[in-house]
Amino acid sequence: MESLSSWIVIRRLRWPFLVIVLTFSISILGMVLIPGQDDQGNVYHLNFFDAFYFVSYMASTIGFGESPYAFTYPQKLWVSFNIYLTVIGWFYGIGTIVALIQDEVLHKELARTAFARAVKSIKEPFVLILGYNNATKELIRKLSETDIRMVVLDRDQQAINALILENYHPNIPAYSGNVLDSEVLKLAGVRLKNCRSVVMLFENDEKNTKLSLMCKHLNKHVELIVRSGSIPNGDFLKTIGVEHVENPFKVISSRLHLSLTAPHLWLLEMWIHGHILKIKRREILPSGHYIIYGYGRMGKALEKGLKKAGVVYTFIDARESSLGRSLSETNELCREDEIEEKLLNANIQKAALIIAGTRDDIINLAVITLAKKHNPDIYTISRENEMNGMHMFQSARVQRHYVLEQIIIDKTYNYLAMPLANTFIEILNRKDEAWGKALVERIVSKMGERPMLCEIEINEASAYAAYHKLLKGLSITAGMLKRKREDYTLENRLIFLMILRDNEPIILPENEYEIKIGDKMLIVCEEESKEDLEYILENYYELYYVMNGKESRPGLFLT
Repeated sequence: MESLSSWIVIRRLRWPFLVIVLTFSISILGMVLIPGQDDQGNVYHLNFFDAFYFVSYMASTIGFGESPYAFTYPQKLWVSFNIYLTVIGWFYGIGTIVALIQDEVLHKELARTAFARAVKSIKEPFVLILGYNNATKELIRKLSETDIRMVVLDRDQQAINALILENYHPNIPAYSGNVLDSEVLKLAGVRLKNCRSVVMLFENDEKNTKLSLMCKHLNKHVELIVRSGSIPNGDFLKTIGVEHVENPFKVISSRLHLSLTAPHLWLLEMWIHGHILKIKRREILPSGHYIIYGYGRMGKALEKGLKKAGVVYTFIDARESSLGRSLSETNELCREDEIEEKLLNANIQKAALIIAGTRDDIINLAVITLAKKHNPDIYTISRENEMNGMHMFQSARVQRHYVLEQIIIDKTYNYLAMPLANTFIEILNRKDEAWGKALVERIVSKMGERPMLCEIEINEASAYAAYHKLLKGLSITAGMLKRKREDYTLENRLIFLMILRDNEPIILPENEYEIKIGDKMLIVCEEESKEDLEYILENYYELYYVMNGKESRPGLFLT
């Protein structure tokens, strides 16, 4: 779309401009035709320049006096008439200009033009984020700490204003427009070659599906990260080519299953998202009868995980009253007597665990409270739909929280900033508890309970020295890269969790494993060991030392 701001200005100022030109022309012509007198009493006619000069400052009411000679009465009479004529013209013009400055259409067009210019000025790969809500707000904050550039679209101008006030650096181009409009998507750069990914985290599955189809039509090469609330919808998105489908209920079901069958694998997954490498006492799930309040999308997803784990469970459908009638209104769902009666009918007094999994946080909180009333020792798990309500559940002392928005944020962040971490999580689900426990113990014994996780690719940008030496056929092993810069006989405290080569993951490679150009490495490390590794990969002399155990003479290793 071309900019229409110039056309809007010309169109709105057309008549005021014509009025000013007409009033000036009449005034100037009269001043030229009406005779005057010079200082000698001779007849004198103003030329067009003198007339234009006088009318210009007369019309603006500056009032420099009569020029070049004192006016005759006919001239003064004409000037008196023109004062009112030109001032009216100026008032009309100035009023139109003021109205134009306040015009929302012009503001929108200027904002659109500035946004398009800002998007085109981005030379690096960028991520297009559709919608500015609680989830994307937190995602943008996390991504802003990396080198990933972003562009944001949202229908609500107030949301865009809030984003602009965050004052991120580098600047994040943001625009208020209908994300379902293909022209707006083009404006946001979806068709540009450096548009790396499009993120759609709306709760509305239909909206996300429409957007996915539009984006794939506009740019078949762009990577899509889409939220989906149901398994059938997620399967459909996969068939149309969506690379990453995020179903928070599926994630919750998987984590619950891991917690029951392989707690150390669950711990490794949670550590990737910020948990310490230690299972806390309150995180150990009890054995016994489980009750799940809510048989919606989350309940159906949980059922699969509970069946695989061999747990005895009972579902309570929040949409049905004890009288058998359907409950659709929230105020009906929130009746405490209804909730309490359902819990008692499900034998809450003897249950080991209660999961409150409805779409309403207030109902979930009521379920937890009433369950504890009849069974003070029951283990509680809550579904929290928005991060805003976390403090309520913390006050209720819920043992485990599943915050949908936080799950979506973590998964999306990993897709964009740490893609190897998500690949490793998928591999975890195919391992057993013994493997997970051994890996946790290995990491903790070497680096403690709070190690870092980082990703490094062997390319010219992030591993300059290693890249050029590998190009010349030099052999570099994983063991060499573990060595300390100060003493090559000692190892840094780091572990290569995974190396991805040609999309094939190598888990926990041995020290003899040879590194190749293009390898992507997922590494457990500390700040000091990460710094050592980066120096070794980027500096010729550091690389030579860890490979040979001696210092290289200046210039010798560079050839």
